[in-house]
Amino acid sequence: MPTPITMPALSPTMTAGTLAKWMVKEGDTVKSGDVIAEIETDKATMELEAVDEGVIGQIVVPAGTENVAVNAVIAQLLGEGESAGNLKAAAPAPAPAPAPAAAPRPAAPAAAAADGGRVVASPLARRMAEKAGLQIAALRGSGPHGRIVKADIDAALAGGAPKAGTVVPFTQAALKPAPAAAPPAGLSPHTEVPHSTMRKVIARRLTEAVQTIPHFYLTVDCEIDRLMELRKDLNARGEKDGFKLSVNDFVIRASALALRRKPEANLAWSDTATLQYTTVDVSVAVATKRGLITPIIRNADHKGLAAISAEIKELAARAQDGKLAPEEYQGGTFSVSNLGMYGIKSFTSIINPPQGMILSVGAGEQRPVVKDGALSLATVMTVTLAVDHRIVDGAMGAQWLGIFKGLIEDPMTMML
Repeated sequence: MPTPITMPALSPTMTAGTLAKWMVKEGDTVKSGDVIAEIETDKATMELEAVDEGVIGQIVVPAGTENVAVNAVIAQLLGEGESAGNLKAAAPAPAPAPAPAAAPRPAAPAAAAADGGRVVASPLARRMAEKAGLQIAALRGSGPHGRIVKADIDAALAGGAPKAGTVVPFTQAALKPAPAAAPPAGLSPHTEVPHSTMRKVIARRLTEAVQTIPHFYLTVDCEIDRLMELRKDLNARGEKDGFKLSVNDFVIRASALALRRKPEANLAWSDTATLQYTTVDVSVAVATKRGLITPIIRNADHKGLAAISAEIKELAARAQDGKLAPEEYQGGTFSVSNLGMYGIKSFTSIINPPQGMILSVGAGEQRPVVKDGALSLATVMTVTLAVDHRIVDGAMGAQWLGIFKGLIEDPMTMML
């Protein structure tokens, strides 16, 4: 029997992906480890490698196809002694034709009963249910073995998702989007730009964060004249070594050191326990054309400014090209978001769950300050710490921010 090649789950949160490009064509011989396709996930473009040896007998899903469900068949691989004649039996069966919505239907086994209590449904049914915000558990499917199909959504306004580990037959009909809701009356002329997979994930996660995390905010002004002088001196010395430090490199370093000195703030929330991180891994917000992504500086408290600078530049460049590996943007214990380069004086950020804090960094600018009773000028940078009040209280957040401010205002202490 031909071996089905399926859409892989390239990250824990991936439920569907875009088959961006085929690197092979029908009739090509492949061996284990060969790159056969590029898959666009919610955060990056990943290479798909062949697991088995054989000949590409059939490409089921064409390049450029969006919203291909995880575990859907995307190609067929012929083994030794097999030919194209074997493909007919192995090809996925077409989706069952939906019955009219108004027609009565006999009771069928509940979809959940098809696999020991796990829901079985077509990709289209799953998307329609998610769009409508409907429950799936009570729905009875009319498809094979109680599988939920489009007709069940039309008739009962319910849906679900394919069970994990099941090979899902692919059909072109399954890729049709659910009917779009009519635009509000009086809407100004516009064009529609479809949401990217990344944008959908960002929208879902940020909405969940705002709705479920009790944020509070702490703001301080940091005088950075000494930091700017040190940066200028180090960059002059580093010209021959090819590095150029940014203010954000100092912010990342100071954040990491503050977390090392105040480990009680290096926390994450879970439903059963507070998680105390044992490493300091700083996520850094990077804006790309596809959306926001947060590559991670691992063990940032053990890295110098030059190492941090080089690493974040390299990660940011690959983030722009969608080439980050999942382990390079998933995880992290703390986040930094800097809009100072856009002239933003101050702002607040939404916490990136399950992390407990995120630091928002504004622009350094000349402001009047009072020193020893006299008015003078200083370069001041405003930073705002967003904190998850479930795990970090006000005093602890203020103590962490005080340590950060001390490091930024006396940057030579970062060298120790």
